[in-house]
Amino acid sequence: MRIATWNVNSLKARLDKVEWWLGRASPDVLLVQETKLTDADAPALAFVAAGYELLHHGEGRWNGVAIASRVGIAEPMTNFGDGPVRDTGPGATVSLAEEDTNPLDEARMVSAVCGGVRVVSLYAPNGRVVGSPFYLGKLRWFERLRRWLDETMDPAEPLVLGGDLNVAPADADVWDPAAAHGGTHVSEPERVAFRSLLDWGLVDTYRAHHAEPGRFTWWDYRAGNFQRNEGMRIDHLLASAPVAERVVAVEIDREARKGQPTPSDHAPLVMDLDAPGLGFDPGWAGADERFAARRAAKGR
Repeated sequence: MRIATWNVNSLKARLDKVEWWLGRASPDVLLVQETKLTDADAPALAFVAAGYELLHHGEGRWNGVAIASRVGIAEPMTNFGDGPVRDTGPGATVSLAEEDTNPLDEARMVSAVCGGVRVVSLYAPNGRVVGSPFYLGKLRWFERLRRWLDETMDPAEPLVLGGDLNVAPADADVWDPAAAHGGTHVSEPERVAFRSLLDWGLVDTYRAHHAEPGRFTWWDYRAGNFQRNEGMRIDHLLASAPVAERVVAVEIDREARKGQPTPSDHAPLVMDLDAPGLGFDPGWAGADERFAARRAAKGR
């Protein structure tokens, strides 16, 4: 079984790219983040046409998570079981003031059993500025995630947490630790929150199979950042032991960050259980030399 995760940065804007990628990589389960749609506007028919059921949990203009599966969707859950989230759809009025930020009232979690594995699509808050209400809300959100694991899940059962967690767990997961030092995504409290998930009993499957630095899942759209590989590894597939033991390959599809249709600023992360899935070229071969040459040309 192939499980993938991808922050698509607007499912409406990126639907053509997603349909292209479903054909390219043929995942059995795709965890999607930042759909930016209401449930009513989710393109379920497009996924059905591609052979997938779609479970969508959205609010409107921001956030939004989904699970696309061709191996069934059972026992769905949203928002940690805490009830409905806010409405930011057309005509809705929502306070954007910092003091009113509450990520637990946003569409950031959806879960289901697919192919015998409980999968969870997660979109962690960005945090914006260390010490801000947004940052403190991010830490509270991670605390809620850990409490949900403690209260409802069992690390001895098959479980995958996937998504944009907006944390680069170590310095090897960021293009320049000195430049990023102290900022969001790399601050120690955020990394502690990430490690808390591992301490609970989850495995960082990408890092378990790849020791090399410089393999990222996100690059800013600003000119040249992607070409120079100035990014972060902030999208993750974390698995409990019964799943981690089945992993035969994990890869970041850098090629999906390129070209047309217009790509997301994130790349898909793909994990194969038991046997390799459909082959594709992720675009890393020879890339390090090209990155170095471009950085040298910019004097970096």
